[in-house]
Amino acid sequence: MNLKTTIENMEQMTKVTVSGEIDAYTAPKLREELLPLAEQTKPQLVISLRDVSYMDSTGLGVFVGLLKTVRKNEGELRLVELSDRLERLFTITGLNDIIDISSKAEGGVQ
Repeated sequence: MNLKTTIENMEQMTKVTVSGEIDAYTAPKLREELLPLAEQTKPQLVISLRDVSYMDSTGLGVFVGLLKTVRKNEGELRLVELSDRLERLFTITGLNDIIDISSKAEGGVQ
């Protein structure tokens, strides 16, 4: 039940690398760390989920709420480096239609 985030402020975006499990226990901590980034003016957030081993519906809810806040502040949110399992979770729930997701790193994000 560990969750770790690393935040890097880059030239035109903020990259957040998340590792561990995102569930009912860790989701509040993740929301608490990501929300201030989304509340900035025109946030450009790239979130790497490469090292996320598990995510439940609570985790999905964190990203839906984050997307709403980012859009409210005229920004962009991209989830990158998703495992096949996580990508399938976003596809099954239809969230891949509203959230920009990719299994690959983008924009120089490694």
